[in-house]
Amino acid sequence: PDVSGNRSIYEEAALAKEDLIQMGSRLRAMESEMGGVPHGEIEAFMERYHILHETFESLGGLLYQSEIVGVLKGLGFSEAEFEKPMEQLSGGQRTRVCLGKLLIAQPDVLLLDEPTNHLDIASVSWLEGYLANFRGAVLVVSHDRYFSDRVVGKVLAFDMGMLNSFSGNYTDYAQKSAALWEARLARYKNQEKEIKRQEEVIAKLKSFNREKSIKRAESREKMLAKKERMDAPKQEKTDMNLSLNPGTVSGNDVLRVEDVSKAFSEKSLFSKLSFEIKRGERIALLGDNGTGKTTILKIIGDQISADAGSVNLGANVCIGYYDQEHQVLHMEKNLMEEIADAYPKLTVTRIRNVLAAFLFLGDDVFKRVGDLSGGERGRLSLAKLMLSEANFLILDEPTNHLDMASKEILEQALSRYTGTVLFVSHDRYFINQTATRILNLSGGVLTGYLGNYDYFLEKRQEREGFLGNSASVTGTLGGAFTGKVSAENGLQGADKSGEDSFGNGNSAGMNAQETAAKEQWLLEKERQARQRKQASDLKRTEEQIEAAEEVIRQLEEQFLNPALASNSAELNRLHKEYEDKKVELEAYYEAWEVLAADVV
Repeated sequence: PDVSGNRSIYEEAALAKEDLIQMGSRLRAMESEMGGVPHGEIEAFMERYHILHETFESLGGLLYQSEIVGVLKGLGFSEAEFEKPMEQLSGGQRTRVCLGKLLIAQPDVLLLDEPTNHLDIASVSWLEGYLANFRGAVLVVSHDRYFSDRVVGKVLAFDMGMLNSFSGNYTDYAQKSAALWEARLARYKNQEKEIKRQEEVIAKLKSFNREKSIKRAESREKMLAKKERMDAPKQEKTDMNLSLNPGTVSGNDVLRVEDVSKAFSEKSLFSKLSFEIKRGERIALLGDNGTGKTTILKIIGDQISADAGSVNLGANVCIGYYDQEHQVLHMEKNLMEEIADAYPKLTVTRIRNVLAAFLFLGDDVFKRVGDLSGGERGRLSLAKLMLSEANFLILDEPTNHLDMASKEILEQALSRYTGTVLFVSHDRYFINQTATRILNLSGGVLTGYLGNYDYFLEKRQEREGFLGNSASVTGTLGGAFTGKVSAENGLQGADKSGEDSFGNGNSAGMNAQETAAKEQWLLEKERQARQRKQASDLKRTEEQIEAAEEVIRQLEEQFLNPALASNSAELNRLHKEYEDKKVELEAYYEAWEVLAADVV
């Protein structure tokens, strides 16, 4: 982000409204000048002032300050942070300020590249609402599938060098894309089947060793050579079914956290937190940025110490830890060495397969770890973790920088994992796919929800009163009941002819559907019967050709018999039989070519 370190967060965001701010300053200056304007110029002065004031109001000059505050708060900044200098912010915080400036500017077109990176779940939810009401156009690149489901109405997806358009959100795209891939595969297989059949026909025609058949074979070869062949459709995501297999089974009680507290300097993150984790649970730890989620993971993973309280692991618990800083990696090694040194019993093929699942292909496996990007190191850390055989996985933002295919691989692996998982993630789609329980950290208090993210959202809204109090619920139920009675009364008041007409129309519609389905079924049966008959006729003709060719071969052998040299009558009979059989064979050839063309 191109920002100045001298300005505060609020001042940086307010630059998006610089024209309005200058206009407001000009208005205040004119107001202070009013008393000194000569009498003869006051009317023209006031006319200029009123025009400027109306323009200021029409452009939102009276509301821009509250708009700036609303956007910054929505993106996770408290009012106490508004005066914080930009130079003191992290890269993620600066990115949020720049996103805020962009939204405050209200352009006609928003181009957003991974806008949910560095946002907590509350801020992403706010951004979704903002974009839903945005009156301009939005073009977004995002790996946040939950965000895409809630925001977009059209998906543009790159596939084999082509850009394809799909109406609907991410889920619609995923379903349509899968169906499109299946259709492409079916067309490819049908073409391959047709090509193989044509090649068989060509070979058969050449085997007849007759001028007409050879010419027809050559003609078919030319047509086949001109045919544009489809490439086999490639699937973006790998078909590898990677699995996480614990080396040992832990006890049923995996973790007990009791009265744990942690503070940094004067700031207390949380106090007296207590919870338990049982074997087989997959728990997502949620909370706004800065609440201490990563700190909890580090305390459990023995990365840092708690100020108070206790953390007790159960029997036979073996931890596998994934952190955002990737401290488990060795910068001087290449990727193959990083995995092979940690797991010396693995074969090269197994290592390459795991690395390939996380998009390290070909010579990529010989790159130095120190030369990898942050996202690449994240993928390598996950690949390494998948081989650890730990029975308790602690994961801090495991899907950051993963593409969608790799996220799905990880989701599937964790869903089949028989051990225990505790993770922090802002990826709500990932949480939905993997979590069996939610722990939400808010205001230093930990609240549990049994279920995935959607269930947590529903129950949290109920708890926070978003569904209304009991009086409004009663009123809603009463209204629904009244509406039902009204509807029933309306039906009772309908005349008899109306009921009969409705019933007959519905029956007629059902009969029409059944008739169409039956006709379609009959047509399909006829087509299948026709295909079976054509195949049977073709097979029978091939057998007749073989039989006729065998008779001709035997007759040609008899012509070479010296005993028949002086028997003219027998020679004439055999010669007539030979000519008749050749005519018969020619007819079989003609019939076979017609049948073969129909079958193909």
